[in-house]
Amino acid sequence: MNATVTVHPVEERIARLVFSNPTHRNALSAQLLKALDESLVALAAQRVPVVILGADVGQPVWSAGHDIRELQHDRDPIAYGKPLEQVLRRIRAYPGVVIALISGSVWGGAVDLAMSCDLVVADHSVSFAMTPANIGLPYTTSGLLRFFNNLPIHVLKEMFFTAQKLDAQRAERFGVINRLVDTDLLEATALDMAQGIAAKAPLAVVAVKEQLRILEDLQPMPVQAMEQIAELRREACESVDFGEGLAAFVERRGAVFSGQ
Repeated sequence: MNATVTVHPVEERIARLVFSNPTHRNALSAQLLKALDESLVALAAQRVPVVILGADVGQPVWSAGHDIRELQHDRDPIAYGKPLEQVLRRIRAYPGVVIALISGSVWGGAVDLAMSCDLVVADHSVSFAMTPANIGLPYTTSGLLRFFNNLPIHVLKEMFFTAQKLDAQRAERFGVINRLVDTDLLEATALDMAQGIAAKAPLAVVAVKEQLRILEDLQPMPVQAMEQIAELRREACESVDFGEGLAAFVERRGAVFSGQ
């Protein structure tokens, strides 16, 4: 019950959406994701054109990603209808601009959360690590496409194959971060960007955002390829390795994968 999402009206056309799960490094639990989704729906209904999304500034971890305790009971936590995917779609379809305000490290599904936002403002403590391979979880095609559209292919492969961090400097170089600033300037920079957007014609901004979303999604795929991907993901989600990866994480030891 520690997970919370709070909406702070900043100005008439700007809201700050703060998520918190302090005892679990701001992990994206089902409870937190449900609250995020409901808050985004409410803000959309209020026609708030700019939302600044993030945890409180100054924490070492922006979000640890999926709540690993919940993964132990779900063999495919990133499937289409699951809470994280629903929130990611909500952000991408939000009728306004969502700015990710990031301080600290970002892990797993939380990287996807940041990448789904329209803009990213971060300080020098930021890093991004895609860790599904550490526990044997196969990522989804839709998730990979979000990275494919935003990162050079070899950097994308490095992140998913090695699970090592992409530091602030490289993230800025590859365009993951729009503004990289010192921590004491972080919130002011995000607010300045939000104010600039909020002063523009909202219908024009929304029209451009929706066009870009549709263009990003224009990735034709043969039915056979979709079926092949679905089978590969099914095998990985049902594998012994996935169970071993989860157990190793909980027991704080290195996983021993067998390829089965």
